[in-house]
Amino acid sequence: MQIEQDTIIAPATASGGALSLIRLSGRRAVEIADRLFRGRRPLALCPSHTAHFGTIHDQDKPIDEVVATLFLAPNSYTGEDTVEFSCHGSSYILGEVLRLAIEAGARMAEPGEFTRRAYLAGRMDLAQAEAVADLIASTSEAAHRIATHQMRGGYSSALDKLRDELLSLTALLELELDFGEEEVEFASRTQLKETMHSIGREIERLKRSFRLGNAIKEGIPVAIVGAPNVGKSTLMNQLLQEDRAMVSEIAGTTRDVIEERLTIEGLPFRILDTAGLRSTEDRLEQMGIERTRQTIERAQIVIWMVEATQLPATAPFTLRADQRLICVANKIDCAPDATLPADWIALSARTGEGIDRLCRAMCAVVPTEQEEQTIVSNARHYEALNTASEALDGALRGIEEGLPTDLLSEEIRAVIHALGTITARGVILPSEVLAHIFGHFCIGK
Repeated sequence: MQIEQDTIIAPATASGGALSLIRLSGRRAVEIADRLFRGRRPLALCPSHTAHFGTIHDQDKPIDEVVATLFLAPNSYTGEDTVEFSCHGSSYILGEVLRLAIEAGARMAEPGEFTRRAYLAGRMDLAQAEAVADLIASTSEAAHRIATHQMRGGYSSALDKLRDELLSLTALLELELDFGEEEVEFASRTQLKETMHSIGREIERLKRSFRLGNAIKEGIPVAIVGAPNVGKSTLMNQLLQEDRAMVSEIAGTTRDVIEERLTIEGLPFRILDTAGLRSTEDRLEQMGIERTRQTIERAQIVIWMVEATQLPATAPFTLRADQRLICVANKIDCAPDATLPADWIALSARTGEGIDRLCRAMCAVVPTEQEEQTIVSNARHYEALNTASEALDGALRGIEEGLPTDLLSEEIRAVIHALGTITARGVILPSEVLAHIFGHFCIGK
């Protein structure tokens, strides 16, 4: 791929801090930096990966004392010559450094352009580039862990392994085409099916992980449901340690879903306080109850809350197999002798008794092996895996139906192409797709 010829500059840190980092990258980065920076010697004479103290000057006027760090191609973030200035965080200083660099021949970077150049230079694949944005946006330890694993190539390695297995299959099939007149079968159709089924199982595992990965990225949705006045809003306030939801003895006070974010042991949760479930003629309350049922549908965890003295036989709703139900008996401070099933959690939303056990139960929903396994958290990747799965099913049907070798090879190539769109290795993506992906980055990345 052709690398842009312009030299670009942008702040690489958020404004308002004591220090700012300004990144300059491109074929003229060192030359432009030397026009602004005065140190012991010109940066053009310095080795890569060295830091130098000096001053930024506007002709003879000093602007700021800075540290200039030099990274020479190809061993830099972008794969180009790069200079990073660490200066004081004054907006005036920042503006002056940018102005002087632009006057010397640089231009302001576009959103995500540094990472786009790193991708175009082969410093990372497309999945790793997208992980940079996820890492910046991560708001919890779990989301940070997933993004870091992907950025370091763990996800790409898993896909490369699948791609290599598929390429081996196509190579064997194409050997058969080369020896078509001899009717030699290099690839046993039974062995082909076994290998393809194995690949299919891994693709399905990656697809299944998306529900967890997306939940961790966006926050695991937790719905608090139960009858009116059972203490749902009080529980939400207790979890958040603030009076977020209005609490009243009047039944039907909560008529809409209230959502707040909460991090427990490094895991992000979206707590959803819902309207009480009961029969009512009140039209507005009925609308709230319908939204409660819709919230239950999209929740990964449902906290079913009842009073400790009034345990019903069954929940007034049904869950999918991939949802987790946590049964909570509230107001245990008013019924200390209540007998509860072993899997129920006794608590007092008013006093906070039992909240720690509830938090542990919520965290237990997230698989503990997530650090070791590749987790899909990107919707684009999930769609590509779906496409690959459908193409693989088509190839398996082709084997069953005795599809000619050349057509069977094309079916497998379709699987390779679908997986390749995730990392863009061996696949040329339209420029508008790249612009869409990198447009979500901040300017300094």
